[in-house]
Amino acid sequence: MTTFLQNCFAGLALGSTYALVALGFVVIYKSTGVINFAQGGLLALGAYLGFTFANNLAIAFAVAILLACASAALVGAGFERIVLRRMVGQPPFAVIMITIGLLFVLEPLITAIWGFENKQVENPWNIQTVEAGGIVFGVRDLWTIGLTAAVVVGFFLFFRFTSLGLAMRATAFDPEAALAQGISARRVYAVSWAIASALAALAGITMAAGPGGLSPSIGFIALAAFPAMILGGLDSPAGAVLGGIVIGLAEALTRGYQDQLFSWAGDNVSIIVPYLLMIVILLIRPYGLLGTKDVRRI
Repeated sequence: MTTFLQNCFAGLALGSTYALVALGFVVIYKSTGVINFAQGGLLALGAYLGFTFANNLAIAFAVAILLACASAALVGAGFERIVLRRMVGQPPFAVIMITIGLLFVLEPLITAIWGFENKQVENPWNIQTVEAGGIVFGVRDLWTIGLTAAVVVGFFLFFRFTSLGLAMRATAFDPEAALAQGISARRVYAVSWAIASALAALAGITMAAGPGGLSPSIGFIALAAFPAMILGGLDSPAGAVLGGIVIGLAEALTRGYQDQLFSWAGDNVSIIVPYLLMIVILLIRPYGLLGTKDVRRI
């Protein structure tokens, strides 16, 4: 039972990171109807910005996180303002290709500035642990879970009680009606990109603060978070969080019981389990666990 609970905690911490990335995917999809394939690049950029603030500029880690998220948000909003705003009215496929192009721009830019070598981010957690009931809790993992919970609560309060949050919900529900009520769709799109970029940066810097350190490949975490978004529902923030937790638990439990149950499947079966789980869920609920069912009337 201790081993099971230990694996569940690891899955919850990993799922929290997936949830942050999946939330970024969902925010942009709800407002624009486009899947942002540059999310991994924005995650890596935010992580390296956090490294620069914490290590090179010797800024307190908490402040470095805020600065990294703010900087990534400016990059996201600037990209929407300079590039994507010119694509209004164009087919979604064209906009998706532009997000892929942004990913291919960010990846070499990051390596050109920071190099390929692995880096260790200065942080107050390091490899500190707390033990309770025979279970070892990593301090970084506890903070990751807590930050994700705080972000989820913040999301709820923002979208429910602020005028901008209500405007974003209205635009996602019916863009034409929102425009008729005087809501600026351009502002909503820019804020959506800023929020998604900040979430990616937060996920990136919490991952980089772990024992694995920081390398350009950190952006691939977005590929692992992709099934979480699909599983939870493309248009559901709550589904993104639920999907992230489910995928994180599935991956951690598979890795934890690899030798006992999945030795026949190879060493990396935990990598494919999220995608297998996504396929199974979509066969049962094509719109995801909490996604909106598409109803068409003829």
